[in-house]
Amino acid sequence: MQYLINVIDSRSNSGTAEEAVAIDAFNEKLRAGGHWVFAGGLADPTVSTVIDGRGEEPIFTDGPFVEAKEWAAGLWVIEAPDLDVALKLMAEGSKACNRRLEVRPLLPER
Repeated sequence: MQYLINVIDSRSNSGTAEEAVAIDAFNEKLRAGGHWVFAGGLADPTVSTVIDGRGEEPIFTDGPFVEAKEWAAGLWVIEAPDLDVALKLMAEGSKACNRRLEVRPLLPER
């Protein structure tokens, strides 16, 4: 099963050099264990664009879809046999990136 992990932060580009080293080491552990799917950092939400294509013409709006004190600053997508394994792995990920994480199962393909 795959899981989406949101890295939660209240600041943009806040990672330190030490955190980058720890995250790289953690990512290597995910790769070595066969859990790696994808990971990446996200730009500040103020540079996002919301698209609403439900009408006849799409509407494009600058900025985040919600105002929040915290946001997703990065993400992982991992493969794990079950939620317990995903949570155990990402407890280490939280320590490596020095941030809180949200772990969410991806819905199975239809």
